[in-house]
Amino acid sequence: MIPYYIGRVGKDAETRFTSGGKPVTGFSVAFDSGYGDAKQTLWFDCNAWGERYEKLAEYIKKGDNIGVAGEIGEREHNGKIYKTLRVSDVKLLGAKREGNSSQRSSALAPSTRAPSDSFADDEINF
Repeated sequence: MIPYYIGRVGKDAETRFTSGGKPVTGFSVAFDSGYGDAKQTLWFDCNAWGERYEKLAEYIKKGDNIGVAGEIGEREHNGKIYKTLRVSDVKLLGAKREGNSSQRSSALAPSTRAPSDSFADDEINF
């Protein structure tokens, strides 16, 4: 099973082409580890090769949650080290939500809401 790194997209995906015409889709992803004062965010420059990712690029937008699998590496540019990820697979996990939850729930039509159950909260055994 391939391990997926779950993070959020830092910039919209952009497809470039090699001199041979092969598509390379690039985007950045932030991965968080730890919590509270110990929380760290690592940024990775992701590159995905092939037509599949060229087509997928329009769905990879800044702020979206994403799962990526691939080979981790590093590159140096102007004396600075950058983390890289050569992507072998992508899972789109959800778009960035806009507005607050009360705005989203109030936009639902009454017919789309789940029916309420007819038991009291104190009947739940936990």
